Formats: sequence, structure tokens, C-alpha cells
Amino acid sequence: MGNPLLSFWMRLLGQDEEPGPRGPSRRLRRRIPMASAVEAEATIFLILRRMRAPLIVLITIFAVSVLGLTLVPGQDATGAPYRMSFFDAFYFMSYTASTIGFGELPNTFTPAQRLWVTATIYLTVIGWAYAVGTLLALLQDRAFRRALALQHFTRKVKRLREPFLLIVGHGRTGELLCRAFDALGKRVVVIDVAEDRIDALELGSYHGDVPGLVADARDPGHLGVAGLRNLRCEAVVALTNDDEANLAVAMTAALLRPDLPVVARTVSPAIAERMQAFGSPTVVNPFNRFGDHLRIAMRSPASYQLMTWLESGPGAELPRRGRPPGAGHWVVCGYGRFGREVTADLRAEGLDVTVVDPRPDPAPADGVATVEGSGVDPAVLVRAGVADAVGFVAGTDNDTTNLSMVSDARRLNRSIFVAARQNRAASAPLFAAMEINSLLVPAEVVAHEVFAQLSTPLLWRFLQGVPQQGDAWAADLIRRVTSDCGRRMPALWKIRLNRSETPTLLGWLDTGEARLGDVLRDPERRENRLGITVLMVLRRDADGTEECVMAPDDGFVLAPDDELLLLGATPARRGLDVTLMVDAAREYVQTGRRVPAGWVWRKLTRAGRD
Repeated sequence: MGNPLLSFWMRLLGQDEEPGPRGPSRRLRRRIPMASAVEAEATIFLILRRMRAPLIVLITIFAVSVLGLTLVPGQDATGAPYRMSFFDAFYFMSYTASTIGFGELPNTFTPAQRLWVTATIYLTVIGWAYAVGTLLALLQDRAFRRALALQHFTRKVKRLREPFLLIVGHGRTGELLCRAFDALGKRVVVIDVAEDRIDALELGSYHGDVPGLVADARDPGHLGVAGLRNLRCEAVVALTNDDEANLAVAMTAALLRPDLPVVARTVSPAIAERMQAFGSPTVVNPFNRFGDHLRIAMRSPASYQLMTWLESGPGAELPRRGRPPGAGHWVVCGYGRFGREVTADLRAEGLDVTVVDPRPDPAPADGVATVEGSGVDPAVLVRAGVADAVGFVAGTDNDTTNLSMVSDARRLNRSIFVAARQNRAASAPLFAAMEINSLLVPAEVVAHEVFAQLSTPLLWRFLQGVPQQGDAWAADLIRRVTSDCGRRMPALWKIRLNRSETPTLLGWLDTGEARLGDVLRDPERRENRLGITVLMVLRRDADGTEECVMAPDDGFVLAPDDELLLLGATPARRGLDVTLMVDAAREYVQTGRRVPAGWVWRKLTRAGRD
């Protein structure tokens, strides 16, 4: 039995369900609506419609002027009567009306002709002024500029020849993702309702061109123009601050491109459930994720440090390892959606929590103490027990209020562990000066998670397994990575040991002696090891069973079709690519014997041996 809600929407959009070989499969009979594309292609008709009256006026003035020149009598050089031909009159009016002014032709004009030309000159000036004024007004017209921008955007998207991501919303989160994926060489297409955000794309220092469209993504036609129907579209990411808009994007993608991965942001559990009714989108709730991360940070600070670093993208500096408090009392100020999530996560760790809020709604669960009042009042914090607490959370939606509460809490308890919520990017210097122990920036939480899921699918699986490995394991892996690559996040990539990606290794892998440390030798000097860390090896058995080996050592034996998640600087990656693609380099790395790389040298070497 199919999803009735999904079936309803498909019937509403005029799409039929057809049974497939493995049950009901939904094949779209109709293309994605492209009303916006029609609007983009109608720009020329908009110009003609707006310029119709000025053009008619100009043509009429020109025609009357040419006709008058042919009717007004003139004289030739001998004084004989002469009438100008239509061609000569048309030629004269062409260069006169365009202000070029070659002179009188084919003969000197009579006073009557000059009088007529004087009148036509003023008429053409009026006509051109009317036409130019109308054209300038058209160029300033918002509808025309929107149609022109849409046409330009449509051409850009159609010219894309590489896979791209469709990002809806170019706020702080969208900007972080665009820069992260641009650094990886991935193309992105952006939609946002705010014109200034799309204009910021032109000013951004991106390596590749980033097409941007000012449009409401709730219109399926706008998503179609932005490349939703393009087979090169790899995923759709809905990052707006409007949960309903994100729901509409997830719904549209699920109905019109059910094969496409969708990642959507929301802070509402109810919206998250509605999103799950359409396909299987990945829903990111920054408040929920922060609570999960806070629990990991308290149990395993090194694991949290490693996860945060890997999610930050290339070039990010290794964050400082926190010192979480032990068991004790926590105070949470602000019982909105964020406060409720954090309170639930802290209680799941078995911690005692007191909530501070002027009017907690809904009321906290049983076992959670409540102090009604404002957290900016030191007396309220005293009643909440901040002086004896081990942890404090400033979780309102106002940065000034959160900073004030943090200052008061530290005045009452200098050793307290502080977690705070930063709502605006402009407040970042203030929170940095306060030296918050655990800072929630919703835009960064969402950006990091989306990056981890879409940049390299293996990275997301690795991050899911990090908390189970233990803190000592994470600390040792951080030491290995920093030893190989330094304290800034290097490039992250994956390879699959098969004929297309690693043709030179197949014979070595079949021997069962291809150890990881040997494969990672420097193809120039094999006694040196490339500065590459293998974070994970994914191995699939013949029956489809998957085995994930986390951070294998150099003695790990590789096998055909293994997938490797690697971390390393660009020179090290190039060195590994040489080993994987050049037989002579692989032979030197494997045996230490240098063999000729070129065909001519191989022939000469073989002849010398003979």
C-alpha cells in the first residue's frame, strides 16, 4: 500500500502511479512546471510591447519626413526643377535623424526643402527623446529587470556541464556551504527571495561562477528553472529561515525528482514529521544537533573535537579541546524550542536541570525545577542556584540577553561551564571575547552537517561511528592527522580500489599483500611515507554485508573494491595518484625496483637485456 498523502499530491499535480517490477513505482508523466522559463523567454516580447508606441511614433515621423522630401521641389546645379527620389530622401533622413549629418544631397537644398528639413529635425528629436525616455524607464522597471535576470540565470544553468547542488536560501548557512563546496571544486546554484543576498554572489570571491536567482522557491516552476529537472543536479538543500518554505522545497523535490537526495533545515519537530511524509529527506534541526553534540562533548571531548574539525571543511583550524564539567546541577535560561531540546538532552545524561523563563510554555517535564523570571536579573539566577551549578545555558533568541546572562552567571560562579546560543553573525566577536565553552551558531551547525553528508558520503558514516570508538582513540587519531597534515583541515576525498580509479593496484591487491602502509609510500622516495591519513575503509562482502574499519593502521591489508576515506594535503594526494595510475610508480613503491615509465625506454631496456 503506497503512502496516501504522497498519492494525493501526485494526483493533484497530474502524475500517475504505474506498477513497477518490484511494486508500485512512480514514473512522472509530466515534466516539472516551467512557468518561469516561459517568463524568461518572453523578455523580447516585453521589450516590444513597452516600445511599441515609441517605435510607431519614430516610424511615422520618419515616413512623413521622407515623403515630404520627395514632394517639396528642389533645383539641380543648372537651376532646373528637381524632385528627390525616395531612396535619396531615405538616405538623407537616415544620417540626419541619427545626428551624423553628411550634408545636403544630391543637390543643394532650396529654402523650401531646408524649411521642411528644419521641421523634421525637431520632430525626430522629439521622437528620439520619447523613445529613449521610454527605454530608460523600461530598464528601470522591476518586472523587466526580473525577466532579464531570469533569462540570464536560465542560460547559465543550461550551460552547466558538471554535477551541481541546488541550494535554496543564501543566508549565513548557504554562504558557508557555497564557499565550502566551491573550495572542493563543486558547482552550486542558489535561489533566495532576498535580492541583496543574490547580489552578494557577484561580490563573493568564488572560484567558479555561482548562478543565483531572486525567486520564491515554493513555486515549483522556479525550482525547475534552477535545475531541478537537470540530470546533473546531485542534491537539493533547503536552508531558508522559513520552515514552511523548506517543507515546500522538500515536497516538490520528493514528488518531481524522487531519486534526488534532499537535505532540509527546520527547528520544528512538527515540520520535520511533515517532511518525512514526502520521501526520505535528511532533516537537520540545529537545536537537536547541538544537544547531541553537547552530550558527546561532555562524555568524549576528543571525539567532539575531531567531529567538529572534520565537519568544518578544508582550511579550518583544529578547535580547542574543551574541558566539560562532571556530574552536577545545570541551569538553562530560555525554554523555547532550543531550551526544550537542551533540557531533554541534559536529563538524558542523568543531570539535574533547572529552567529559568518568564513564562515557560509548555511547562517543563516532571523532575525539572522551574524558576519564573528573566535570566538577566541576577536575583533570579541566584534563586536558580547558579552559584552552585556546574553548567549554564543561555538559550534565548536575543544575543544581547544571552551575553548579559553569561556575564552575570560568571560573576556568580567563575568556574561554571557556559553554553550559549549566538543568533546573529554580527555578534560573533562579542561571543568570542566572552570565551564561551560551547557555542551554538545554528547557521554553522547546519552548514557543517550538510557539508559532512553531501561532500563525501563516507565522511558522514565515519562521523556517525566516531562516538563509539572512545575518547583515547579519537585523541590518537587527532595526533596522527596533525602529525601528517598540520593543524588546519586538509583536503578530504575518497577512492575505490577498482579498475577505473586504481588500475595499477589490481594485481597487487589480488596477491593479498597490499598493505596500507606500503601503498602510501612516496613514489619518489619509497622510504618516506606520504602525509595521508586513512580515516575509514568500507568493505563489502559478496552477500552485500558492509564492514567499516575505522582509522586502520599501516598493516591493514587492502582488497579489491574497498572504499577509502582519506585526509591529506594536495601534494600528498598527487603523489598517491601517481602510484594509482602509473605502473612504473606502483612497481617502485611495491618492490623498490625502478622500471622505465615510457614505451621507448621499456623497449630499449628489453633490447639491452636481450
